[in-house]
Amino acid sequence: MTKAEQQKIIDTSWELHGKVETSYLNHPANKHDDEWLEKQRLLLADMALHLLQTSMSLEEIKLDRLRDNIHAILTIADQFLPNADLKKATKKIYQKN
Repeated sequence: MTKAEQQKIIDTSWELHGKVETSYLNHPANKHDDEWLEKQRLLLADMALHLLQTSMSLEEIKLDRLRDNIHAILTIADQFLPNADLKKATKKIYQKN
């Protein structure tokens, strides 16, 4: 993949991010609402776009950002896959070797 192709993907991801984040911020649900999981789907998509941006960066990958992206995705996804213990897995992301 060329640098220009990578940059195009990053630029497109920012356009998508803006739309997804606006939808998330405008969603009226709160944690005690039946629509909460729908709002969380938008947040998961937002975090997935951040992971895409981190992984497609034209610079060397920033491991701290990668950890943060994965932590957020696992934390949010835990609500959808409660038997997978994804929240438990997040504790290992920040452990030193």
